[in-house]
Amino acid sequence: MAERSTAAVDVADNSGDDPLTAKADTAATDGVAEEQKTAEKAEKSVEATESKAVEGKSGEQPSITAPELHSGHKLARRYRLEECVTRLDGFSSWRAVDEKLRRAVGVHLLPADHPRARSVLAAARSSALLGDPRFVQVLDAVEENDLVYVVHEWLPDSTELTALLAAGPLEPHDAYQLVSQVSQAMAAAHREGLAHLRLTPSAVLRSSTGQYRIRGLAVNAALRGITAERPQRSDTEAIGALLYAALTRRWPYDSDAYGLSGLPKGVGLLAPDQVRAGVHRGLSEIAMRALANDGATASRQEPPCTTPDELAKAVAAMPRVRPPEPEFTAPPEYQHTTYQQGTYGRPQPRPVVTQPVVVPPPPLQSRTGKALKWAVSALLIAALGLGSWQIADRLLAPEGKDEPKTVQPTLDDEKPKPPKPLAISSAEEYAPDGRPQDTSGVANTYDSDSSTYWRTKTFQEGPVLAPYKEGVGIVYDLGSEQNVTSASIALRYSGPQTAITLYATDSLSPSGSVDSMKRIAAVETSDPTAKLETKTPVKTRYVLLWLTAAPYASGDQYFGAGYKQAITNVSFQGTAP
Repeated sequence: MAERSTAAVDVADNSGDDPLTAKADTAATDGVAEEQKTAEKAEKSVEATESKAVEGKSGEQPSITAPELHSGHKLARRYRLEECVTRLDGFSSWRAVDEKLRRAVGVHLLPADHPRARSVLAAARSSALLGDPRFVQVLDAVEENDLVYVVHEWLPDSTELTALLAAGPLEPHDAYQLVSQVSQAMAAAHREGLAHLRLTPSAVLRSSTGQYRIRGLAVNAALRGITAERPQRSDTEAIGALLYAALTRRWPYDSDAYGLSGLPKGVGLLAPDQVRAGVHRGLSEIAMRALANDGATASRQEPPCTTPDELAKAVAAMPRVRPPEPEFTAPPEYQHTTYQQGTYGRPQPRPVVTQPVVVPPPPLQSRTGKALKWAVSALLIAALGLGSWQIADRLLAPEGKDEPKTVQPTLDDEKPKPPKPLAISSAEEYAPDGRPQDTSGVANTYDSDSSTYWRTKTFQEGPVLAPYKEGVGIVYDLGSEQNVTSASIALRYSGPQTAITLYATDSLSPSGSVDSMKRIAAVETSDPTAKLETKTPVKTRYVLLWLTAAPYASGDQYFGAGYKQAITNVSFQGTAP
C-alpha cells in the first residue's frame, strides 16, 4: 500500500500543469478553442492552415518529437501497431493488436529520455495495481529499446460521454447513475493515493449495459504534466462539471469546451435548474455542492463537497432517482363477436313455430319427371361412349404423328441482365486542394475487412465540411468500362449526417473540378451504411466517391470529438457494357 501511494505522489511531483478547473481547459483535450489559438502560433504548415477545421494540438511547453514509428511495428514481439490516433507534445497514442491474445489494445508511446517518462511509468504501474473494474485497466508498462510504452484496454462497445451529450442532456436516472458510479470509483482510487486530474467527458465511457468506466487514471495527467495542490478537490470539481454537463448540456464555465457551450460571461455559476427547465432539483443541488468553491455557495446553503468520498455520500443520501416507466403499446381494439355474456351453459329457449311446415311432394314421381330421368340417363350413356372412343383412338395412334406444339415466347427472354458486383482493381484519394486526408488507408475501403478503414480528419464545424473543405473523396478504378447501377458504402460513424455523391470521371487522378464530372447518384444518411442507386446505368471505368458532410462523433479514445467519417468497405454493382 505504501509503495502505491508513493508512486502516485511521484506522478504529482514530476508534472506541471494546472488542475481541472475553469482555467485548465487549455491543457484539457484535443480540439478545443483554446488549443486552436496556441496551434495558430506554431510554424506555418499544412495542418496549421486547417486549424479551424482540424483538431488542434496542445503545446504550452516546447514540443518534443514523438518516436517515428509506423503501422505494423511490433512491441515486445506481441503488440502490433495499427493506427496512430494522437501525436502530441512528444508522445503518441496508437490503436494496436495484441497478437498473443488476439484482441485490440491501446498503446501510449514516448521516448525514454522524455522528461515525463518516469512519471508516466510510475503512474501506469500504480494504476495497474489498483485493479478496480470501474477503471479501464492498464495491461503493461515497459521501458524497452529507448522507448517507454503503456498498454491498456480498448473498449469498442462503449460510448464516450462526449458522444452521449452530443445527442442531448441525459435523463435524470442516467445522470444519477453517472455521478453515483464515478464518485464511488474516484473515492476508491483516492483511498489508494491515486488521482485522475483529467476527468473530462472523453475520459468517461458508458458500456452497453449502462455501466460507467473511467480511463486514464493518473496516466493521462502524467502524459500531459498536470498536477494539483488539492487533487481530491480537483477531481470532485471535475465530477461536478460532468454532472452539470449531463443535466444541462452546457459546460459550467464561461468558455466552450468538449463540444459544449459555456455559460454566458459575467453571470457567474448558475444552478443547472436555472439554466434548463425540468432539471431534477436534487441532482442540481449535488452538482452545485461539487462545484461550489472559492466563495461560491451551493443552493440551500448546503456545505460543499470537497472530496469524491463526500460527494458519493451526498449522492447516496438523496432520494433514489428511479428509471422512467417503460412504455407499453396500446392493446388492439376489442373485436365484438356474436357471443353473449352469461348464456354459456344455460338451456336455450326453443323457438316457437308460428308457420306451418309445408311438406314437399316426392321428387320426380309424375309422368314428366319419369321422362326427364330417362333423358338424362341416355345423355350420360352417350357421353361415356364418346369419351371411351377418344381415349382408345389416342392410345392406338402411331408414334411421331402428334401435332406440332407451338412454343410461345416468354417474358424472361426480354428481361435485362441482373446487376452483379463489380471488381475494384485500384483506388487513389482525390484531393483537388493538394491536402489529402489518409492516403495510406485508401486500400482499406475495398479489402472486404470491416475492421480496417480510410478516415477523414476531425473538423470542429459541421456537419457540412465547407467552407473549410469543399469535400474529400476517393477515385475507384473498375478495370474497364462498366454500366454502374448502384453502390453500397459501409461507414464507421452513424448520426446526422453523412452526404455522399458518386461521379463518373476520366482517370484515377482527374484534373477537372467535381462540377465538370457526370453525376451518378447522391444520398444523405444517418445510418452506418449508405445505399446509392441510379435510375439509368452510367457507363464509366472510374468512379469518384465524394463526401461533403460528416456526422459528429466521439474521440475514439484518443481523437478529440468533432465532425468526421471513416469508410470501411465500398462495393459497386452493375453490368458489363
